[in-house]
Amino acid sequence: MIPQNIVISGANSGIGAALAKIYSKKNNNLFLCARNLEKLEKIQKLCQKNGANCFIKAIDVTNSLDVKNWIFEIAQNFKIDLVIANAGISAGTSKGIESFDQINEIFATNLNGVINLTHPACEIMKNNKYGQIAIISSLAGFKGLPSAPAYSASKAAVRVYAEALRGNMSNYNVKVNAICPGYIKTPMTDINDFWMPMIMSADKCASIIKKGLEKNKSRIAFPLPFYLTILLLSALPLKITDFIFARLPKKKSL
Repeated sequence: MIPQNIVISGANSGIGAALAKIYSKKNNNLFLCARNLEKLEKIQKLCQKNGANCFIKAIDVTNSLDVKNWIFEIAQNFKIDLVIANAGISAGTSKGIESFDQINEIFATNLNGVINLTHPACEIMKNNKYGQIAIISSLAGFKGLPSAPAYSASKAAVRVYAEALRGNMSNYNVKVNAICPGYIKTPMTDINDFWMPMIMSADKCASIIKKGLEKNKSRIAFPLPFYLTILLLSALPLKITDFIFARLPKKKSL
C-alpha cells in the first residue's frame, strides 16, 4: 500500500513535521493537526511547495470530540490510508517528584491523545477493511525512567496498546505499527542539558519510520544498538537496573 491520504497529529514541529515533509509529494493529501496554528502554517507551505495538497487544523488532541469530528470530516471526502498518532509531550523530575498537574498533562496528551485519534480511525478503517495506523511510542517505554516516570509510563502504554491493537485490527485488514525511537533532535530534546546517546535528526527518524511502515513492521525501534541495549537492561535484575537508572540525569519538568 502506498499511502496517499495521510493524517498526522503533532505535525507542527519535530518528528511530526519531518513526517509531513517526507510524505509531501505530488497527488498526496496531507491532513495535519497541532495546537500551534502559526507553526502548522509554515509546515503547510513547505508541504505544498513539495507538491502535496495540505490541509491543517488547530486541535488539541486531548479534546476527544474535536479530534473525532475532524477525523470523520476527513473521511467523508477521502479514504484515509494512514494515520500517524504522533502528538506528545515530555517532562521529568528536575524539581523533585512530578507534580500532579504534570502527570495528568502528560497522560492526557501521550495516552488519551493517541486514543482520541486512533479510535475513530479504527472505526472508519474497520468499515473500509483497509488502512494503517502508526503510533509513536519511545524506547523510554521499555524501561521506567526515574527521571521521567509519567513520560515512560505513557509511552509504555501506547506501545502495548499498538501491539495489541495490531492483532485485533488485522481481522479487518488494517495494519497497526508501534514506533519506538530513541533520542531525536527536536524542540522536545533541545531543552535536555545532558548527553543523549545516538541522537539523530528528525529527518533521518522520519525516513526510518516511512521505510518501516512500508514493510509493515510490527515494532519500528531504533537506533538498533540503543534498542538492543534497552532490551538487555530490561532483562537484568531490578536490583542492578534500579542502581543504574536512579543515577541518570534529571529531565526538566514542564
